[in-house]
Amino acid sequence: MPLTLTDIKNAFERINNKVHRTPVLTSSQIDELVGAKLFFKCENFQKIGAFKYRGATNTLLSLSKDKLANGVATHSSGNHAQALSLAARELGVTAYIVMPDNSPKVKIDAVRGYGADITFCEPNLQSRESTLATIVDKTGAEFIHPYDREEIIAGQGTAALELLTDYPDIDIVIAPVGGGGLISGTAICSKGLNSQIKVYAAEPQGANDAYHSFYSGQFVPSTNPSTICDGLLTSLGKLNYSYIKQHVDEILLVDDNEILSAMKLIYERLKIIVEPSSATVFAAVIKHNNLFTNKNVGLILSGGNIDLQPLFDNYSAKL
Repeated sequence: MPLTLTDIKNAFERINNKVHRTPVLTSSQIDELVGAKLFFKCENFQKIGAFKYRGATNTLLSLSKDKLANGVATHSSGNHAQALSLAARELGVTAYIVMPDNSPKVKIDAVRGYGADITFCEPNLQSRESTLATIVDKTGAEFIHPYDREEIIAGQGTAALELLTDYPDIDIVIAPVGGGGLISGTAICSKGLNSQIKVYAAEPQGANDAYHSFYSGQFVPSTNPSTICDGLLTSLGKLNYSYIKQHVDEILLVDDNEILSAMKLIYERLKIIVEPSSATVFAAVIKHNNLFTNKNVGLILSGGNIDLQPLFDNYSAKL
């Protein structure tokens, strides 16, 4: 049976005492700039600094002890890796993580800090999947897909459930799309609570497989994505695609310069750190402003795991 609002509510009850209920920030200056009332759901304040902890926790708590006996395994560029590693540690389960060798150092260090067993691979989906298959075959670990799994999707949808419970008058909800776990859960939850809510996905121009899949009506695999949004480089999941087709109203593209400008405004006005993937939603509101004018808009800021070392290196070089 396809996921429904009930599944997301059940996930919320399952993980409620394990995850943070993240804050929602507003800014009168930003509202004046875009001509709408924006509500920023700050998943950068979630455990591990991203929404991914919701899905990972829901998944592990949904599995039997037998399924967890040999540990869990996944491939991820960072946020899901951190989330699964911490969720596994909380339950005393071994986590085997396959990470591309170009993953941000801040994310690699965090995964190590949570005690996971890391194996590096080449930065492409084929290498990630083949390396993971070898590890699963060797260890018998349960594969926890980063986004293309129902328990993951239901867990990610709890962010929108919190947002819309606190602010039921929201007209539009927008979330980033990469693999599709967050936007799928967000859309199922939002439409389940209020069928009149519009749900938009924000996607980088340089990694626009979801956009092409959505508007062509057929699944289009990702090929050589290129964007500063490292968290959105993954190819859209087929399960996620089916939910996006059913529940999402539009997918809005933004380029890297627009994302950087939006991220700068978030830093300046909200005084918080977000990663580029998070800023796609605000960039989409600015670029496609006609869709949002005079509306109450909920934006899911997906995470804040960004490597700040280059910034400090730059300052140090000038001293």
